Amino acid sequence: MSMAQDMSVSMRLPTSTLFEGRATRMTAVAQNGAFGILPNHVDFVTALVPSVMTLRMVDGSEEIFGIDEGLLVKKGHCVVAAVLRAVRGDDLQTLNDTVKTKFIEMDDEERQARSAFSRLEADVVRRFAELRKPHL
Repeated sequence: MSMAQDMSVSMRLPTSTLFEGRATRMTAVAQNGAFGILPNHVDFVTALVPSVMTLRMVDGSEEIFGIDEGLLVKKGHCVVAAVLRAVRGDDLQTLNDTVKTKFIEMDDEERQARSAFSRLEADVVRRFAELRKPHL
């Protein structure tokens, strides 16, 4: 493997890709603590916990994300983070506010979806029960 100056980073959500770009450094938090990744870091996989993930971009700027639990895979010069929920922020204060707002909205949407799914499931069970009744 060649020595790289940067790495490809992708942040994926269940329904979309939140971020794709090139970074020179990444920090995140796993179950056993915070860690950093440079482009030539050894390959690994780790579970992510709700926390802040930062990226130092190739142009020197910094990107920050508030993330929920997920999985990070580093292979070669490519890092993919698959997370349940995440938001992008401009700074830590606005990120904190955005995380609170967006995650509450997402929780409400998930609650509504679970409720709708439960109603559908109950309807399917009821219909199967009706099918089992003998027709005279």
